[in-house]
Amino acid sequence: MAGINTVELAVFIAFFVVVTALGFGAARWRRAENLMHLDEWGLGGRSFGTWITWFLIGGDIYTAYTFVAVPALVFGAGAAGFFAVPYTVVVYPLIFLVVIRLWSVSHVRGFVTPADFVRSRFDSPTMALLVAITGIVATMPYIALQLVGIEAVLKTMGVTGELPIIVAFVILAVYTYSSGLRAPALIAFVKDTLIYLTIIVAVIVIPTKLGGWDVVFGAAEEKFDLAGTGGLLLPGTGQVQYATLALGSALALFLYPHSITGVLAAKGRGTLQKNMSLLPIYSLALGFIALLGFMAIAAGTEPVGGDGNTIVPALFQQMFPSWFAGVAFAAVGIGALVPAAIMSIAAANLFTRNIYKEYLKKDATPTQEAKVAKLASLVVKVGAVAAIIFIDPQFSIDLQLIGGAIILQTLPSVGIGLYTRWLHRGALVAGWTAGMLTALWTLYSVPRLGPGGVVVREHFGGSAFSLGKLGFDTTTTVYAGFLALLVNLLVTVVVTVVLRAMKVDDGVDGTAETDYTAEREDPSVRDLPDPLASAPGDGPPRG
Repeated sequence: MAGINTVELAVFIAFFVVVTALGFGAARWRRAENLMHLDEWGLGGRSFGTWITWFLIGGDIYTAYTFVAVPALVFGAGAAGFFAVPYTVVVYPLIFLVVIRLWSVSHVRGFVTPADFVRSRFDSPTMALLVAITGIVATMPYIALQLVGIEAVLKTMGVTGELPIIVAFVILAVYTYSSGLRAPALIAFVKDTLIYLTIIVAVIVIPTKLGGWDVVFGAAEEKFDLAGTGGLLLPGTGQVQYATLALGSALALFLYPHSITGVLAAKGRGTLQKNMSLLPIYSLALGFIALLGFMAIAAGTEPVGGDGNTIVPALFQQMFPSWFAGVAFAAVGIGALVPAAIMSIAAANLFTRNIYKEYLKKDATPTQEAKVAKLASLVVKVGAVAAIIFIDPQFSIDLQLIGGAIILQTLPSVGIGLYTRWLHRGALVAGWTAGMLTALWTLYSVPRLGPGGVVVREHFGGSAFSLGKLGFDTTTTVYAGFLALLVNLLVTVVVTVVLRAMKVDDGVDGTAETDYTAEREDPSVRDLPDPLASAPGDGPPRG
């Protein structure tokens, strides 16, 4: 075990064993008679209270990639890396009224996925299919990126090769298959406890060792002044990019299928209302996480093997004793397992309900749906592992930028559709197509720049699209996904006006206005069916 820090690795493995036991034990936690129903396996029985939901959603959207990538971006670019902080501040007021309406209509109508809602609301199997495909495609690289976090801590401890990552995800796949959403919900308690412990210790101990915050910021300012790139303040040309990236990311965050899965697992509207008030606590933690990038500059930390994603693990290894560095590494590693599990479940739900049931087996029973979802979740994890093994991890990060831009194109049908059905179903398809083409073209046009502004890769190098490419005399950049969303909305509105003027059939709304305000106690909210009564041949499936 030459080159391997055995103390760090032993602590890391110990925590991994604990969460593995919790993952398998979750199958018996708050469970129904069996899990062979998507409401049970994929949504945890739709019964999670305030604290479980808080840990679940927090563990879902604040991932291992966040822990390693945000401070790594701050380390390399300075203030631009802080875009994640304002977007997690503004996101909760933006989606407060959206998620409770989605919760209500989903619990009344038995929806499991956002595509279920779109299918019923707009009477459009085509738009529902597009929402499902978009969700799956956007989620896949996000799962792969959780592996980047695990890979970063393993590399820092001296563990190389792909086998440890494969073993970790095989174990994850098995207990997710067994326990469903209950597994990450239970493990999220451990994950968040470790992360908060690590952050609190880091923001107290590291600046103290370095001589105080004035030394930390002074070292960062000196570095960026010498490099001529980045800085403690945003340049004028980057402010529009920063604002649109923050707003676009906020709008996209709760369009991701895994975020909606966490929302639908809550037991009531009141649970979500409390969570929207409590979740900003994570934003405070995220601000401290971002500051780790400046601390690494002041500490003179160098990334392991030139991999920028290792900057935070390398900082912890440099500043903490081995046993506590192992605790911090466990926080990052477990922080990868929780969101990866939820994401794979969400993708599996989409495939099962909106592709398998809609197009391959319309008479599928709840038991058959659950079996297909379990298998689909395994396939998703295999795909994520394959992506990290066979694709340059840096390119996987770029794929995540693409994922954010394309998931935004479901906003008109999923987000706006919760408030109005004025948008025509044909216009939604047209708007999605226009927005998607715009997103892919703008992202394709962005090169990746290396030191000194040298072009490292011609295409798909980021999300900062230059308005100069549209003929404007400016060097200002804008978030490609936000620009694509504007195109989407414009096309959707114009085509809606045309189709309604032509009196083109708009289908039948499968929801009622009262569905969107239903509380848990309302008679219209469906009771969960008895999974034992849902065996093949027992009648039509729910939903």
